[in-house]
Amino acid sequence: MVRAYHVIFTAYGFWLPNDPRGSWSDYVRRWEILRFGRATKTDQRRSLARDEHDHRQRRAAKRALRYRPVSFTGRQALSVAAGFRNAIARSDYRFHACTILPEHVHAVIARCAYKIEDVVGQIKGQATRQLKRDGLHPFGHLAESPSPWVRRGWNVFLNTDEDIRRAIGYVQQNPIKEGKPPQHWSFVVPFESNDKRRAMPDR
Repeated sequence: MVRAYHVIFTAYGFWLPNDPRGSWSDYVRRWEILRFGRATKTDQRRSLARDEHDHRQRRAAKRALRYRPVSFTGRQALSVAAGFRNAIARSDYRFHACTILPEHVHAVIARCAYKIEDVVGQIKGQATRQLKRDGLHPFGHLAESPSPWVRRGWNVFLNTDEDIRRAIGYVQQNPIKEGKPPQHWSFVVPFESNDKRRAMPDR
């Protein structure tokens, strides 16, 4: 039975639908990107970030994006975290780990009454609203103000204590691997293996 999720979602422009390493997309929406290849749909449940690929092709495709790829600053990351905190307050989500990096987010989220796709949608939505309130939205200068996030992401199902602890360790180490200090967010709660909360039915 699924007990938690390791979720990974990215900022706009970080991971394209035809990324040579694979993506979660079924199709490419824009012709300017499509000319670099069709969607590279994958069902892999592991990180593909360090897989070998054609770096030149990926960079060329990014240059064809409609908007400049998003890379969150430290202030923007704090605003994103405040948005996550708002989502947690509204829906009582439990984060066991979270890392907000310039181009993507990793989190371990305990199972709850909602589908994980809806949970991720809400936390991204709350983060976007907080960025707007703080005047820090990456596209705030544009009339249409597109989302700073991609539509989808990876949701890895975690079934055992070992799975959950491994994912928590991975998320905690992620900034360190990129030469950044570890992150400690007030909304993250420790994972306890003897968690007595009622198990939710499989979704």
